Amino acid sequence: MSAGIALLLGLSLVAAPEAPAAVELPAARVAGGMALDQALAKRRSVRQLSPEASLTQAQLAQLCWAAQGVVDAKGHRTAPSARATYPLELLVLVSRVDGVAPGLYRYLPEGHRLESRAAGDLRDRLVDEAIGQRWIKDAPAVFALVWEPARSESLGARAERLAMIEVGLAAENLLLEVTSLGLGATFVGGFEPDKTRQVLGLAEGAQPAAILPVGKPVSSKPASP
Repeated sequence: MSAGIALLLGLSLVAAPEAPAAVELPAARVAGGMALDQALAKRRSVRQLSPEASLTQAQLAQLCWAAQGVVDAKGHRTAPSARATYPLELLVLVSRVDGVAPGLYRYLPEGHRLESRAAGDLRDRLVDEAIGQRWIKDAPAVFALVWEPARSESLGARAERLAMIEVGLAAENLLLEVTSLGLGATFVGGFEPDKTRQVLGLAEGAQPAAILPVGKPVSSKPASP
């Protein structure tokens, strides 16, 4: 497929000719990890991330599942959704994840896998064109929660309000998982929606609602002698 041909499925993103292959993610852990009370107490916004550290595939899988993963045979997800409409999409801009080529991916909850959308590290474009917070470039993975209004039409006038509530629920799930994994992240809401839509290759109606850069925190403790 040549560059510039729009994909009419899913988010109507434009795939680059060298788009990386789809990624089958490791199964998510559903037991163990940090206790919820401890994660709630430890969660903080972290903006100082290591520019060299990478994430593992297992960490990436756990984070995707925490935000939008399927939890039962009926298709229910980790975050509640009004009338089970599930109008959110989770995108991941990968830079440094072991075994995953840099690129833009869409998380597919039903198959717990990543669908490739475009190749290459898009963090510079996202920051320079749409956000302006340069520290985000240190994050090995940047998550984006996107609202697809067409999926919420049955909710009428309440659709946008309920969708934004769902964004908050999914984002908090991800942030608590970040804490449980010993990582750092921040909820970023200060971005240009139209420019973000362009960088992410979204269709006209789709609305980016939250950006969450994730990585390894830079320790404030002095190095051991």
